[in-house]
Amino acid sequence: MINNDVLRSIRYMLDLGDKHVVDLIHMADPAFDVDQAQVHDFLRRDDEPLFEACPDAALARFLDGLILHFRGRDDSQPQRAPETRITNNLVLKKLRVAFQLKDVDMHEIFEAAGFPLSKPELSALFRQPDHKNYRPCGDQALRNFLKGLTARLRAA
Repeated sequence: MINNDVLRSIRYMLDLGDKHVVDLIHMADPAFDVDQAQVHDFLRRDDEPLFEACPDAALARFLDGLILHFRGRDDSQPQRAPETRITNNLVLKKLRVAFQLKDVDMHEIFEAAGFPLSKPELSALFRQPDHKNYRPCGDQALRNFLKGLTARLRAA
């Protein structure tokens, strides 16, 4: 899925302003160079003149910032380097961690979006890429997860 679409969807889901998005990115990495104008350009539709593609580094830091915002910083663990390449599986993993979702919650979210997954299908999405049962998360699965999570969070 396109990084800009993921960012737009999460921003809508949590009703975040551009400033809050920048704050979350800087929470994960204060040295990362991004400002409100750039985030605003990330959130534009791709047919608008000032549209800018959201790089993987910015989305990774935004998702890490969400985790820190909702779960807090764990000072007992060493700070790991942000990912350079973001996949749909990684977005799913980071959202699962940020919102502290269990398997039951994940199944409910997919079910609410009209995209039910079996237990083995769901667990395959969270395996390491070199595992024999690993399955890449498709755009449709991630889109439906974001849709179901939005419905769940905005209803609460």
